[in-house]
Amino acid sequence: MGVVRAVKSTSIRYIRCHKTLFPVDNRALTRAFKLTAQLMELHDENPFKIRAIEGTASALEALSFQVAEVERAGLPDRTGLSKTAAAKVAELLDTGTFSDLQRLLEITPPGVVEMLSIKGIGPKKIRSLWRELGIETTEQLREAAETDQVSKLKGFGKKTQDSILEALEFAGQSKGKLLYPQAEKLADDLARHLREALKTEQVAVAGEIRRRLETVETVCLVAATEKPGKAHQLLNSMAGLTADPRRSGPFAWRGTATESGVQVEVLLVAPGDFTTEVFLNSAAEAHLSEPLTPSLNHSFTLRQLARREKFQQEAALYEKAGLQFIVPELREGLGEIALAAERKLPHLLEDGDLRGSLHNHSTYSDGNHSLRDMATWLRDHHYQYLGICDHSQAAHYANGLSVERVRQQHQEIDALNAELAPFRIFKGIESDILGDGSLDYPSEVLASFDFIVASVHSNLKMDEAKATNRLLRAIENPYTTMLGHPTGRLLLRRQGYPINYKAVIDACAQHNVIIEINANPWRLDLDWRWVRYALDQGVPLSINPDAHHTNGYEDMRYGVLMGRKGHLTKEMTFNARSVEEVAAYFDARKAKITPPLEFKKSLFE
Repeated sequence: MGVVRAVKSTSIRYIRCHKTLFPVDNRALTRAFKLTAQLMELHDENPFKIRAIEGTASALEALSFQVAEVERAGLPDRTGLSKTAAAKVAELLDTGTFSDLQRLLEITPPGVVEMLSIKGIGPKKIRSLWRELGIETTEQLREAAETDQVSKLKGFGKKTQDSILEALEFAGQSKGKLLYPQAEKLADDLARHLREALKTEQVAVAGEIRRRLETVETVCLVAATEKPGKAHQLLNSMAGLTADPRRSGPFAWRGTATESGVQVEVLLVAPGDFTTEVFLNSAAEAHLSEPLTPSLNHSFTLRQLARREKFQQEAALYEKAGLQFIVPELREGLGEIALAAERKLPHLLEDGDLRGSLHNHSTYSDGNHSLRDMATWLRDHHYQYLGICDHSQAAHYANGLSVERVRQQHQEIDALNAELAPFRIFKGIESDILGDGSLDYPSEVLASFDFIVASVHSNLKMDEAKATNRLLRAIENPYTTMLGHPTGRLLLRRQGYPINYKAVIDACAQHNVIIEINANPWRLDLDWRWVRYALDQGVPLSINPDAHHTNGYEDMRYGVLMGRKGHLTKEMTFNARSVEEVAAYFDARKAKITPPLEFKKSLFE
């Protein structure tokens, strides 16, 4: 498989060979250039060169095709990059690094590079910590903060010190975990290699990935083979994996993915036991151990049934237990067995049920693609509508729209709707929920939109009472159509602010407000554990990708998976409605609000 020489950084591994588990995609290229810019700033290098590197990262992020597939000589023409920047990209693609990045990594302690991933402190502050306090690891940083050394540095203070400690604590809890898409990619690549090496199709991804958990601690696979030694030989030689012989055995290979530290477990079973082992390793303990009481006079569990008989299909096992088939993502021990016993499990939402995409961004604010590009991509992929929700004016960091730019965007939407019909663009905005719970823009401006997604983006340090009250006031606003990412969390990066979920969901039910499942893999917010409660209260949910790029539409899949874990159906998914149904809903909701006609006249005439 080749030898991997890897350098750990904030989020990417730079590799000096091609035979790896992870091909270099645009996101990896972008992260490499962003890291280079951070390192240049850390070393106080020429700001113009820093801006150039950041510009390359932005250009790569905006591309809709994979740069790795482009002939190297054609990179400048295809990407729009300068010849100098394109040469750096080509070098990175071909060698796993490029001269600027390699030079900076060689003069920067690995622990300092790791510190660049800490939320809330940038390269300049890290430079002060490194140069003035001699801190070169996160452990040293924690010790300095706990002994009150950090707060005494110029530009820091007690508040920054406390934020650093909080970020370090959260980072420690997140260590050795992967987001679902990252874990799924690793597992799928491992499964492919195992199928090829063992010459069998009996290789399955199991565990937390098959249950579609939003973050994964163990990547688990089950492989059927009569020659487990061959599987061990393959896994021991694979680039990017580190074996743990102490935890392994003849019929189980265990170790870690070198870069992330996530646990990897490959169970090697006889072909006749394959279905049973896949089942037993694709359910939570509570699901497997819950007593079942069929017509017999004694109780038994699904685990006991699986061990007692051999099954060729999981569906046959559930049928034998007298249960409706339970899909893997529901196997959490959260009441699904009782529903299955009564044949009351719903038909869950599927990817193909979605008719449009709401909550998306364009180049009007901080998106990478134009309004036309965002709309035509959806139209060309057989969706019926786009809800554009660029940032509101309070979001200065995201180029939020002034009232004048709202007017300009609405005029462009009208023109595009006339051109692209029957496809439709709905006029939306992601209105910031301000500190007091009010919405950004006065009501006259809010009235000009078809719908409004209300989201918190600032002042995130709130206790539960403050955060909940802030959301409740926004929900009570008659212009709020939808609540965006309710807790503001960034999985494995930032803990969300605490809220009273029941109070927030109950308020949405009372005020006819939709709740989004933000499908960005870093968010997946509303948390799937509260989806069933929302459904029980009659609150529709919308699978929103929060797309800033046409590639972002693909994230809707992850929102669907999270919705399914919470028993979400097509009927309760707002953007599974047709364009006509969505338009009628928005119109009916707006009709209940007294429109400020004076403003409409001044805004559009």
